[in-house]
Amino acid sequence: MLQTYLEACKAAVNDFLARLFEPTGLHARLKEAMKYSLMADGKRLRPALVIATAETFGVPRDRVLPAAAAVELIHCYSLIHDDLPCMDDDDLRRGQPTNHVVFGEAMALLAGDALLTEAFHLLASPLEGVPAERQLAMIRTLASRAGVDGMVGGQAVDIERTGGQGTLQDVEFIHLHKTARLIQACVEIGGYFADLDDQVRQSLSCYGECLGLAFQMIDDVLDVTASTEQLGKTAGKDVEEGKLTYPRFVGVERTRQMAQDVIRRGEQALAKVGVRSEPLQVLQALIVERDR
Repeated sequence: MLQTYLEACKAAVNDFLARLFEPTGLHARLKEAMKYSLMADGKRLRPALVIATAETFGVPRDRVLPAAAAVELIHCYSLIHDDLPCMDDDDLRRGQPTNHVVFGEAMALLAGDALLTEAFHLLASPLEGVPAERQLAMIRTLASRAGVDGMVGGQAVDIERTGGQGTLQDVEFIHLHKTARLIQACVEIGGYFADLDDQVRQSLSCYGECLGLAFQMIDDVLDVTASTEQLGKTAGKDVEEGKLTYPRFVGVERTRQMAQDVIRRGEQALAKVGVRSEPLQVLQALIVERDR
């Protein structure tokens, strides 16, 4: 059941993504680079969270796909840039050579830039059944969660602190912004497909933040305990580069416990407003139990 739901979402998202950016025209090489990373074998967890949240409130999946795809474009651009030699300098992502290894640094940089820009193009296009004010809220949410006070801000602090001593507070800031904010946006954007009151939206936002924090805590654990083959990216790199992670400060088992604690906090936020969602519970279980 757990994998079945994610695989169904993944298939729908992949089908939508495959129709984007056909490598034609004088700039075909750019679109080829975009598509190379976009169609790599990712879990599609983030777009699945957009879909699952919307489906919780009765919104059909096909109406959600453009917004779900927009989030995946943002995530994909961030991975391309994260792997560049000037950032984490990695040569493996999602089980294949990283974008800059195949297309060169300049084209990889531009592919990431283009995916970032096209995400907002996609999200700004008309969405069936979504009033203009709620669609604007989606765009604003994605920009905020992915920008200077979200993912990019977290990445900046991560770069500055890598190789240094740092503190547990630094770890919390980096993980909240670099990873959790975009996952939080997925739940928030999915909620904007439905007409919800402010209290429910706030609870969804809290739940999304908790999911994001738990995801990164488990990611930290897997970097220590899983293999490169399992992860589809270089294992042990956090330790090698002196990254600030939860296992470095509190150990693997305490990090696992913290992930469980933060998940419970998110569950309580939804329960408080009477939201029960089997799709979100399925994805939540995958986040906590995953091995890659």
